[in-house]
Amino acid sequence: MFTYVVVYEIPVYGVHHFSLNLWKSYTPVKDPVKKPKWVNELEKNQPLLDLDTVILAINSAAAARLALETRVGFKRSISVFFNISSRSIAFMWQVLAIFVPTISTLFYIALQLFHNVSSFGSITWIYTTSARVFCTTWTQIQIRCCQILYWPIILQDNGIRSHSCVEYMENTALHRHSMWSSLAVDLLLGNLMGLALIVHAESVCQWILTFASVITNALLRSGSVWLMGVPAGFKLNTELAGVLGVISLNAIQIWSTLWILFSFLFIYFIKGLALLGILFGATIPAALIIDMVYIATLHVSTLHWFISLLYSWQIQALAALWRLFRGRKWNPLRQRLDSYHYTVKQHIVGSLLFTPLLLLLPTTSVFYMFFTILSTAIAFTCILIEITISMIHSTPYIKIFLWLMRRRRFPSGIWFEIASCQNDSLEFACHDKVCSSSEKSYRNNNRGRDRSTIMVSVLRSNFLSIGESLLYFSFNCYYLHLMQGSSWDCLCISSWGGRSRLAC
Repeated sequence: MFTYVVVYEIPVYGVHHFSLNLWKSYTPVKDPVKKPKWVNELEKNQPLLDLDTVILAINSAAAARLALETRVGFKRSISVFFNISSRSIAFMWQVLAIFVPTISTLFYIALQLFHNVSSFGSITWIYTTSARVFCTTWTQIQIRCCQILYWPIILQDNGIRSHSCVEYMENTALHRHSMWSSLAVDLLLGNLMGLALIVHAESVCQWILTFASVITNALLRSGSVWLMGVPAGFKLNTELAGVLGVISLNAIQIWSTLWILFSFLFIYFIKGLALLGILFGATIPAALIIDMVYIATLHVSTLHWFISLLYSWQIQALAALWRLFRGRKWNPLRQRLDSYHYTVKQHIVGSLLFTPLLLLLPTTSVFYMFFTILSTAIAFTCILIEITISMIHSTPYIKIFLWLMRRRRFPSGIWFEIASCQNDSLEFACHDKVCSSSEKSYRNNNRGRDRSTIMVSVLRSNFLSIGESLLYFSFNCYYLHLMQGSSWDCLCISSWGGRSRLAC
């Protein structure tokens, strides 16, 4: 007769519980060798013990009793004050659950009315243009509106099912507190940034204006003049370099004049940015900064688009002329190269066009590389700000705080610690360790001669590390969308010059 005794600590909400989830993602490897038939039959066999049901019963034992006592109204003389306080907290929570969604819904209705009024009538083009120019800001405003409308889901009571199991209670609490903790951290960072900008508004404004002047004079103007000469020892076409350089200098001068003309409004923009940070958090001002960076560098984007277009046309013309010399012609219907007999005049015209286009290619390439580097640097700066915004939204602050305070609330698998094993003729005692293989083999060989065997083990849990917690809770679809989203597309397309800011 074999008796197996398992000792475990009763799961308590807010303290610990048991879980079979390993919280790890293993990539399945395809086995090139075909499995034998007995392996497939073995996999079809059901296990003798369903550990999922056992762990669910362990997690539900104490929680179900407490939930039933609360629902039925079972009271003890010792817990009268606890019952009164819990009912008071529940009543206040219900009042808050009604009041906060009402205010949030009214605020959302006001935003929707403003949205509909601004997009009505003759000013529709203004609304459309602003939505394209400030697309990042509009996205963050939509996210904040969704967070406002999410309050009823956060504050609602999920019923007795969520209170019948400690694991369900933990998951519900983490899901409920994730949204408001992210919003609270966002507002805290926004208030810190807003107060700092209000206090140092003039110095920040002066520093930004000085930085813009230095970038314009030391980088843009000096770079354009440098490209008009002999950049890095390259012998460029003087006439084409002069035309492209003059166009660049004129665009830079026009934009600098407009910048100086409207520079007195920049102090009000800084104060408005600070006010937005105090009221709505740090993400909306950060998104507005991204849009303003694109607006402030619109002349660089325009020059990059113009030179990219010129460079693309030049490359396409050289490719077409090269196909002419080879006697090939592109068939757009079948998407292939077909043989074609060109005339002598076509070859002469092609030779006259191919030589100057090929000799002018280095000049266009140098200007293209210069403005591509500038556009890529601007896009990379905006991508860093977008990554910061995404980290503010998706970082599980409440989970990190709970992990630091009580790590036992994040179990990851179970294991059994054998405390003792005894029978009529033999006794094993294994404290704080697992029995050795020799003891196990000796016990198995003598199992048939034992009349009764008693084994006592303690049910233990593994716990998530801080790295595993962050990987599981933070590296979600939002980060994957960030890595595969429009920001990286804009960075890749900026090198090709295929899209302007207004088309994003």
